[in-house]
Amino acid sequence: MKKIFLLGWKDLVLAFRDRAGLILMLVAPFALTLGLGFVTGGFTQSNSTGLSSVPVALVNLDEGELGKGLVDLFSSKELAGLVEPESFTDLAAARQLVDEDAIAAAVIIPSGFSASVIPDSSGGVSDPISIELYTSPSRPNSAGIVQSIVTRYLNRVEMGRIGGQVTVGQLVASGRIQPQQAAEVGAEIGKKQAENEEAFTSIRLKGEEGEAAPQFNILAYMAPGMALMFLMFTVSNGGRTLLVEKTQGTLPRLLVAPITSGQVLLGKMFGIFFTGSAQVLILILASSIIFSLKWGNPLAVLLLVLAAVTGAVGWGMLLTALVKTSGQASSIGLAVMLTFGILGGSFFDITMMPRWMQAASRITPNSWGIDGFTVLAAGGGVAAILPDIAGLLVMGSALFAISLVLFKRRGVLQG
Repeated sequence: MKKIFLLGWKDLVLAFRDRAGLILMLVAPFALTLGLGFVTGGFTQSNSTGLSSVPVALVNLDEGELGKGLVDLFSSKELAGLVEPESFTDLAAARQLVDEDAIAAAVIIPSGFSASVIPDSSGGVSDPISIELYTSPSRPNSAGIVQSIVTRYLNRVEMGRIGGQVTVGQLVASGRIQPQQAAEVGAEIGKKQAENEEAFTSIRLKGEEGEAAPQFNILAYMAPGMALMFLMFTVSNGGRTLLVEKTQGTLPRLLVAPITSGQVLLGKMFGIFFTGSAQVLILILASSIIFSLKWGNPLAVLLLVLAAVTGAVGWGMLLTALVKTSGQASSIGLAVMLTFGILGGSFFDITMMPRWMQAASRITPNSWGIDGFTVLAAGGGVAAILPDIAGLLVMGSALFAISLVLFKRRGVLQG
């Protein structure tokens, strides 16, 4: 174990002596985070660095209680610090503000929306009518906030509708009401649920009991995204050194020493792991000091960093096992870094993308890591990110096992 550790430590020292490598490891992700912070207004908001006061237009064309309930939700005190709603009667004017990027989104509640959900006295409902969410593509995170509020509200409406049907069915089955009364009672239940403000203002932004609600900082999404993207450069570059040493003759000299090929591979892997962990932890420390960025529970952050590096190292070793030369490792590693950055959500909120792309993003350590860091920035603890940690550890272990088989087949670790 000592030999493995010493090999890993040697690679860590060499990595931090490489000035060009340090630029891509530390300076580039930090500079990109800084630039994105200015572009998105992360440093110019008057309150703090938290994402708040999201401007949204509400166009309520519905005459029923459900439309009013959604408007009241956006205007509720629970969401006062998060969104800044403004009511409109002109649909075209609201859309124009979104097109001009003056607001993040327009929520359009069409006429007859309530009637399409709540049955009338005869038991009938109109054809299904959907709420329209018109969003600005340049504000994906703000638009995502608005979308989550609308989705939560619609989920509560659907739960209330199904609950009303179950209640009426039980009343009929028990004989408390006659079948011919079912439509009237169902309409009354639906109306009361629509008028129940507490049923639709249950969205809360709070931490532990007695604590103030944690603010979500947009940089808490960007900084991890950049760190994880450039982590892929670090691990692919670390794997490339294995091929460089084989070409230059350093690796064969190691293999004739009293050390096994498996120990050499583990030593290289530990070197990449140490370097990647140091890179991400340095970026976290720097952003905490300079941006006053709150990453969350320190223990949870450390565990997530180690798990994310494990997943990334797995991909780095697999890439090294598949290519033939160090030049191929460099060019393909850069391509993988950018691809994983885009697919994993380092540049934009992946939840705004189609479902197939969201599913495909799970092959990247970026996606799992960003999910975990976002949860921690919102006040979550270790328990909340256990699925992300588990996914990253399984990813890293499986990829390393595959890499080991490929290394042996290609004879990379033979003198």
